[in-house]
Amino acid sequence: MKKIFFYLSILVVVSSNAQETVYPADAQKNPIALTNATIHVGNGEVIENATIILAKGKIVEVGKSITPASSATIIDCSGKHIYPGLIASQANLGLNEISSTRSMVDERELGEINSNIRSVIAYNSDSKNIGMLRANGILLANIVPQGGILSGSSSVMQLDAWNWEDALYKSDVGFHFRVPNLTNGRGGRAAFMAQLGMGGAGSDPLKASMERIDNLRKFFNEAAAYYNEAKHEHTNLKFEAVKGLFNKTKNFFVHAETVKEIHIGVEFARELGFKTVLVGGADSWMVTNYLKDNNVPVILAEMHNLPVTQDDDVDQPFKTPYLLQQAGVLFAISDVDENTHGRNLMFNAGTSVAYGLTKEQALQSITLNAAKILGIDATTGSLETGKDANVIVSEGDILDMKSSKLTYAFIQGRNVSLQNKQTLLYDKYKHKYNIK
Repeated sequence: MKKIFFYLSILVVVSSNAQETVYPADAQKNPIALTNATIHVGNGEVIENATIILAKGKIVEVGKSITPASSATIIDCSGKHIYPGLIASQANLGLNEISSTRSMVDERELGEINSNIRSVIAYNSDSKNIGMLRANGILLANIVPQGGILSGSSSVMQLDAWNWEDALYKSDVGFHFRVPNLTNGRGGRAAFMAQLGMGGAGSDPLKASMERIDNLRKFFNEAAAYYNEAKHEHTNLKFEAVKGLFNKTKNFFVHAETVKEIHIGVEFARELGFKTVLVGGADSWMVTNYLKDNNVPVILAEMHNLPVTQDDDVDQPFKTPYLLQQAGVLFAISDVDENTHGRNLMFNAGTSVAYGLTKEQALQSITLNAAKILGIDATTGSLETGKDANVIVSEGDILDMKSSKLTYAFIQGRNVSLQNKQTLLYDKYKHKYNIK
């Protein structure tokens, strides 16, 4: 029996040593000076041969001819590029680990109107996907729930934490309204069944969709009446949750792709007086004046994709950012590809450079623009004095797949690990085949 216990104990030790040892970084203690780098501020400005000083989790100085304090840890970044930490403006990170495994998916709730659902509560800070995004320079992500016509609220998380409480950067930035399918041409199996007359109430998709929108309108009208009551006999959690929409402290994210869906979603929000953000926006390039007149920013969902309709140019998703930029519409680029879990965010932005944007405009779409849309630009999104020290250092162009290679990442001044599941596997098989 003693021998069995001995061998079991050895097995446990060997297994534990084989596991990942990545854990959140400690709070910044000493100042850090990143010197001799090309600094991309994030607002369009580029400073050559410059220095940035990080102290107590904040950026305290940026520019040329800066002499670091004697107590600072100096990191020579000669030949390297420094950028603001990238921001994924919509993601299911921490909610969906493996899509084909039901027990690992926690992003969708049953029911139509889920205003009281908060993605932050379900966020898994131990997700293996987090490390892969962090190693690509993505340090913040807006975690978006799904399901129903009103999916609940999303929150911005920083990607180096022990639990969701530690990860929380800004809670409940807004609620997500998913404009229903308004055409027979989209909608997959349900639309196909409707065309065959087998869809029951859904046999007229436009009618069914408008009924769903009317039900949501009724919900918000009842919520407004609830707020006007001096005293409530009963607390309604769903009404309480959306109070921030009425006082415009929360965003109303309208998920829509086609022109018709965009108009219906934005007009619905205007009717209720909500602060609107368009998400998806495949056809947003067709209605730029309308979006600008109504002060509606856009989060483009997926650029490395085919266009929504067969009449569009095959490269239309690549051209849309430039058209929005030219029209003066505030926009951010995101990556919602289920296969990459969002880690190609910067390469989506890089593609837009080949279709008209400058590199600094493309960078801004995944840093400062995203921060503005999410309401966190006072603390992050650019490398400016007083903001959080969310900083990444790359050997090459962060937007270029061939040269992008991160060497350092700092979240609120903490030097976070770039190790992840993929780097561990890389090291494992280098060792196996004795590759130096």
